[in-house]
Amino acid sequence: MAALAGRLRALPPSLGPVRLVAVDGHAGSGKTTFCARLAAALGGAPVLHLDDLATHDELFEWTGRMREWILAPLARGETARYRAYDWVARRFGDDERALPAAPVVLVEGVGAGRRALRPYLACLLWMELTDEGSWERGQLRDGPELTDFWDGWKQAERAHFSTDPTRPYAQLLVLQSMEGYVLLPGPSKTD
Repeated sequence: MAALAGRLRALPPSLGPVRLVAVDGHAGSGKTTFCARLAAALGGAPVLHLDDLATHDELFEWTGRMREWILAPLARGETARYRAYDWVARRFGDDERALPAAPVVLVEGVGAGRRALRPYLACLLWMELTDEGSWERGQLRDGPELTDFWDGWKQAERAHFSTDPTRPYAQLLVLQSMEGYVLLPGPSKTD
């Protein structure tokens, strides 16, 4: 992790003063855990979880909120402020959260490397785990009470990645191993 953190810090800023780093992959692939470890290696880098911007009705239609609430302020070197979606109450919460314009800001979630965001990214990482393997992990994590949600999610995720794939554009592929993580060069396709 320390080597990756150093590599990310050395990148040129991609959004105002910020190096925006996306961690994408299938639901259940380990993005949140990986980002927590990477944020710690970066000395406490801020992390935006896309689950905070998505909603039940708009699983992948959060790009407008991302541009307005997150990208615009960070591009100006300002702290971004947003209200996180409450998945139990099914509405955006009342409390405002802050995402500072730090040297490195991580954004994690399914679709973090989508076409609309790639121009703002300093680096795109892809969690290298199959969709079925990821979804199995996610369903075990979430329990049987969310089976209906997962059935709908699988269809939505397949549709999203079929029209806006991320993996072909990743600079790095992240594989989880017994000892931690292994980084491999990604396809790095350009638009």
